Amino acid sequence: MDVSIEKSWKERLSDEFQKEYFTELVNFIRKEYSASTVFPPGKYIFNAFNHCPLEKVKVVIIGQDPYHGLNQAHGLCFSVRDGIAHPPSLINIFKEIGNDLGYSYPETGNLERWADQGVFLLNATLTVRAHSAGSHQNRGWEMFTDNVIRIISENRNSVVFFLWGSYAQKKGATIDRDRHLVLESVHPSPLSAHRGFFGNKHFTECNEYLIFSGQDPIDWH
Repeated sequence: MDVSIEKSWKERLSDEFQKEYFTELVNFIRKEYSASTVFPPGKYIFNAFNHCPLEKVKVVIIGQDPYHGLNQAHGLCFSVRDGIAHPPSLINIFKEIGNDLGYSYPETGNLERWADQGVFLLNATLTVRAHSAGSHQNRGWEMFTDNVIRIISENRNSVVFFLWGSYAQKKGATIDRDRHLVLESVHPSPLSAHRGFFGNKHFTECNEYLIFSGQDPIDWH
C-alpha cells in the first residue's frame, strides 16, 4: 500500500503498511472520511512524521486522540492551528513552560515550531470522528503507533520521551530506558495537572539531558 508520508518514515514503516491490520484500518478510515466529518483533514494525518523525520527525532511527546472540535487538530498531539483557542491541556503545558523556563505565554498553540526542531508529537490514534472522542480507537492505530515508538527506541539514541498520564505511560512500556530518558508525570489536563504536572520541570530536565548527550536543546517558546 502506498502511503503519503515523509521518506525516512516510509522506508522504516514499509512492512507495516503491508500488514493486514493496516489494510483494514485504511479501509475503515476511508469509509469514515466519506461518510462523516473526521479530524484532522486527510492531508494532516501524518503531519507529525512529515515535520520530524526519524533521524531528527530528539523528543517524543505522546498524546491519545486528536482534538475532535472544528479546525483544531492538524496531526500534532496537543497542538492547534494558528488562531484557534488553546484547549485546557495545552494551556497547562504553556503554564508549566512559563513556570519552568520563565517564558511568556505564547500567542499561538501551533506546535510546528517544536516539531521542526525534532519534537515528535505523536497521538496514539491519528484520526477521530467530529465531536466523538475515542471514536477511532481500537481500529489499528494503536498497533501502528506502538510500532512507531519501538522504531524510535531501537533506531535512535538519547531521545527524551514525555509520558504524561497513565495512558501514555502504558504506551511507552517498551522504551529502552537504558538508551533514552523517560520523563513521567500526571497528565496536563485540568483534572490532574495540580497533582504533579505543574512543577515537574520536564522541559528543563529534557534540555539538560539533550545538552549532556551532545544535542542542541529545544526552544520551548
